[in-house]
Amino acid sequence: MPGELITENPYLMHLGAELLKMENGEAQVGIRLKPEHGNSWAVMHGGITMTLLDCTMSRAARSLVLPDVTSAATVEMKTSFFQPGGKVGQYVVATGRVLHRSTTLYYCEAEIMNGDALVAKAMGTFKVFKRNDIAKRMQMTAASYLNK
Repeated sequence: MPGELITENPYLMHLGAELLKMENGEAQVGIRLKPEHGNSWAVMHGGITMTLLDCTMSRAARSLVLPDVTSAATVEMKTSFFQPGGKVGQYVVATGRVLHRSTTLYYCEAEIMNGDALVAKAMGTFKVFKRNDIAKRMQMTAASYLNK
């Protein structure tokens, strides 16, 4: 189920995060698990889990505005972990959606499934804003990294 590699964020690009869907207040982000994504039990590290949930909710929020010219900052996020996230070689997908939005804030939820098992669920609040020159420089840096 591979999608398009996320390149405007160097950290997500380094992890190999792929954008699968981003429209109408919903988003999906996937990642093929590598050894460096694991913890000491050789399953997906909680930090990777939280990153996927965070960026999926952010993209769900951005999908309701101008995704190509906006970014989103996490205001707050709560995550609950239920099961191990997956092992090396598995493809893990986070699915998120906007629950409500106000003038400046977007309230979202996301979850990660491993087959039929719920791995983790998160709720978060995001502020969406126009990108600035720093974000554009990060994109250029990411592009040069890909060309190596």
